[in-house]
Amino acid sequence: MTDKPAITLFDLNSRIRQVLESGIPETLWVIAEIADLSINCNGHCYLELVEKSPEDGRILARSKATIWSNTLRILKPYFETTTGQELVPGIKILVRVTVEFHELYSISLNINDIEPSFTIGEMARNRMMIIRKLEDAGVFDMNKELEMPLVPQRIAVISSATAAGYGDFQDQLTNNPNGYVFYTRLFPAVMQGEETVATILSALDSIALWQDFFDVVVIIRGGGSKLDLSSFDHFDLGYYVTQFPLPVITGIGHEQDDTVLDLVAHTRCKTPTAVAEYLIARIGEYEYRLDTLAGDAADSGREYLNGQRERISLALRSVRLTTRSYSENQGMFIDQFHARIRTGIRQFFRLAGQRIGNFAQLAVHYNPANLLKKGYSLAYRDGELVKTVQRLKEGDRLVTKFTDGESHSDVVSVKYKNDLS
Repeated sequence: MTDKPAITLFDLNSRIRQVLESGIPETLWVIAEIADLSINCNGHCYLELVEKSPEDGRILARSKATIWSNTLRILKPYFETTTGQELVPGIKILVRVTVEFHELYSISLNINDIEPSFTIGEMARNRMMIIRKLEDAGVFDMNKELEMPLVPQRIAVISSATAAGYGDFQDQLTNNPNGYVFYTRLFPAVMQGEETVATILSALDSIALWQDFFDVVVIIRGGGSKLDLSSFDHFDLGYYVTQFPLPVITGIGHEQDDTVLDLVAHTRCKTPTAVAEYLIARIGEYEYRLDTLAGDAADSGREYLNGQRERISLALRSVRLTTRSYSENQGMFIDQFHARIRTGIRQFFRLAGQRIGNFAQLAVHYNPANLLKKGYSLAYRDGELVKTVQRLKEGDRLVTKFTDGESHSDVVSVKYKNDLS
């Protein structure tokens, strides 16, 4: 035993609880950021609330909090439908709490009300801060400054493979009334929740490796709930899109204020279907321009031909007038010229006929059949006429043709002229 005055831990905690209960009002409105959140099988929600330093993000305070199931069933849908934002870690909230101290579990805050308008204001302030940061970096409009291809047909799509918006987009492109052909490649990403930013950045990284194979990037979400759009109000995602080498088109499927991703993208459409309609319209505009240019070219061609036709008509009239003017003085000259031409043509054909006859006589004279009739013979090896003994070798098979038939023989030996002398 010790003679120093002491109390038990339980007694200490009981005193702390009494001080808190007497010194703190029944309820307080508290501003905090959700650091962690989980809902157990009984429907109770357990949170970890923190306050961070605005200068360096260091945690200044931390406390546990609870929303009991009967309260959560009311607060959660009220907050989410009002803000368009899920109750998730990373957002700031204004909540009404009661402070409880339990001798065994220490301090805990029981949340019994929440103010959605505070979170909406925080989201708007966060969005504006990101926008100003991108503007100060001089990159906000960089993706918008890229030239949109005249015919954007090779499309890299970032979406969830199971999203209804992705199916609507594909159907609209494939079954477009003009029969335009598009090539699409899906780069899967999570489009709602904490993994959204990381998976979209990963998909953009993959597309960047194959950027020469695509004309544009389409980021679509569409359909279903419009919660958790704060994922698209993210500095890293916005900055990456501003730097991307291909035009980025968004169709996230919401009507409220544009997200940061919408604002920095090259083109913002409301829904995935609207994105498909935009791409189809781009090709339709190009086709219309081609048709217009073709029509203009045809009109210009007709104008040119009409002009040339008129010039020819004027020239012909001038020639007729000139011919009549000189016909009396030069008629004799023209007749003489025609006569000389006719004489030259007759002489040319007469000489040509003589040369043809001479060639015919030579052809008859040197015809192999006529040579054979004179006692000569022709030797062939493999269907080719043998003109010199130097091309023969022992064992060659010869066919010798006479005027009245042919004989077959084998070469036994070959002797050249020098061997015979």
